[in-house]
Amino acid sequence: MLYDLKGETYMSPIVGILYSAVKENSQRLHFITDSMSQDEVDYKGPDNNYNSTAQLISHILYVDLNWVYRIKGITLPQSLIEQYGPMIGDNNRLPMVKGKSLNTLMSNYKDVINMLKDTCAQLSDDDLDKVVTFGHENEKQATIRWGLWHIADHSRYHQANINQLRKWYKGNSHA
Repeated sequence: MLYDLKGETYMSPIVGILYSAVKENSQRLHFITDSMSQDEVDYKGPDNNYNSTAQLISHILYVDLNWVYRIKGITLPQSLIEQYGPMIGDNNRLPMVKGKSLNTLMSNYKDVINMLKDTCAQLSDDDLDKVVTFGHENEKQATIRWGLWHIADHSRYHQANINQLRKWYKGNSHA
């Protein structure tokens, strides 16, 4: 199998490369979560002290959704905030997600990635220099270029958390 970062033919070159990094990590998330049982999706690690795969996928999805709307330059609609949010729950931790099927989580995530794809198709490489504001506690600024890179990096970071949960789950004779 050949790995490469090639953008979609209808995207400008640099936007396409950044989008392809997101797309590859999206495909990897689908691969590493494939065939998880509901019990494993809801598993919170040894002593129930960690974020579950369900929480992590919901978090990735919601962060990416926020970035899509930042890149578009419009406010995230309240209906989507209510459907997928909040960013942070009680005790400054990820919101609890339990009993939501992997199929539903990944379908919702795929919808967000498709929104990002449509948004990227409308960007030029010059648009990557535009500055947007982000952050839920103290606002920071970043270019759209950095935002697209961050979407890919953030997903990959939490995929490591999911892989660790899977090891723990299998090691604790749940499998």
